[in-house]
Amino acid sequence: MSAIERCDILILGSGEAGKYLAWTLAKSGRRTAVVERGLIGGSCPNIACLPSKNVIYSARVASLCRRGPEFGITTGPISVDMKGVRQRKRKMVEDLVAVHRDRYERSGTELIIGEGRFVGPKTIEVQLKDGGTRLLAGERVFLDLGTRAAIPDIPGLSQSQPLTHVEALELDYIPDHIIVLGGGYVGLEFAQCMRRFGSRVTVVEQGPQLAPREDGDVAHGLLQLFQDEGIEVVLNAHALDVAGLSGEKIRVRVRTSEGAQTIEGSDLLVATGRVPNTQGIGLDTAGVDLDSRGYVKVNERLETIAPDVWAMGDCAGSPQFTHVAFDDFRIVRDNLNGGHRSARDRLVPYCVFTDPELARVGLNETEAQRNGIAYRLANIPMAAVLRTRTLSEPRGFLKALLDANSDRILGFTAFGVDAGELIATVQTAMLCGAPYTSLRDAILTHPTIAEALTVLFASEPGAPIHSPQRAERA
Repeated sequence: MSAIERCDILILGSGEAGKYLAWTLAKSGRRTAVVERGLIGGSCPNIACLPSKNVIYSARVASLCRRGPEFGITTGPISVDMKGVRQRKRKMVEDLVAVHRDRYERSGTELIIGEGRFVGPKTIEVQLKDGGTRLLAGERVFLDLGTRAAIPDIPGLSQSQPLTHVEALELDYIPDHIIVLGGGYVGLEFAQCMRRFGSRVTVVEQGPQLAPREDGDVAHGLLQLFQDEGIEVVLNAHALDVAGLSGEKIRVRVRTSEGAQTIEGSDLLVATGRVPNTQGIGLDTAGVDLDSRGYVKVNERLETIAPDVWAMGDCAGSPQFTHVAFDDFRIVRDNLNGGHRSARDRLVPYCVFTDPELARVGLNETEAQRNGIAYRLANIPMAAVLRTRTLSEPRGFLKALLDANSDRILGFTAFGVDAGELIATVQTAMLCGAPYTSLRDAILTHPTIAEALTVLFASEPGAPIHSPQRAERA
């Protein structure tokens, strides 16, 4: 066995939280090592957030080109070169990886490429990618293990070699007919993207609506969008089995309220959730506990039960967004320096990059009613925002939940053009405890999408809505 190499900081995984912690602590003079099995910088710059949005934007350009006559632009026949789409994405990824390598080098962090596995408390054996092994022990150890796409236990599914988001981003051809299992955020983004590239698309969702965590009006808006773009959606569909090979011919048999039916296509994309990368790496040997779903158990400071071992990002059960992982880094960094930051009660925004976008922060109506929270509702159609008229993008709506007894903003949902940019303004107001009237009365630039907030909050909020749960308790 290799001799033990000791370091001050040992990080397993180079995702958002891990890399920023490494760069920060290494610059402070601590000997820092990061063990990464292959994706330098983690999933976000390589196979997830940024590459997917790169490809999605190519699909939007294709859509805009087809809409040329609507804007007075005459073009010839439009075609999509998927190899060109892929190359643009690959070039971006290569550039981002180069930036990460440079930051590792300048910070003084040692980046070790290989498979890491705990062989004792705070001790990791690394099977190096280029051969050989190393044994490292850290005074403090941080887990940044991430997650991967879940493949449900459906007969024939694994054997069909389905695409996940990883393989979908590497396609160099336009699928003739792609079947998307899952109507959540990843499935929605890829379904619209592939349709705009020219594929026939069928979305199979086991629940009664698309975007299961969103309000019914949001789900209806998304369904209408997909229907208008020619995407078939099958709801309340339980997948029974799969036959064939993705990329050639695929058959998915589903059970619906109308009985069993078979959906045939050329390709199959699985977008049914994520599972943590916590198995088979000796976490039990490290003294780290997992919860019933396989995520690392942590307290609100992201500490595990093992002394001097932390977990961050997706593997710690944090909301699965890069911006949350970055906040995990800030929590750990500040607490190591004597702070008292916590992961409790964070106000987490998110955006689904359909076109138009769906963004939300705080409560939606479903959550408020489930938790017995009375609220007032302000809502407007996006068409009421004059900027959308200049863009020919009137689809969607805005709505805000206001406290029933004060002017506090409880939540905000935007389904419309540039929703992801709009959400930050409302989030800032919520973080500052500002009343909705501060946005209503602000002088916002005309004509911008942000001006929508003065229109929304100037609309008369309705009477308080009381949930059945609260009424029963009363």
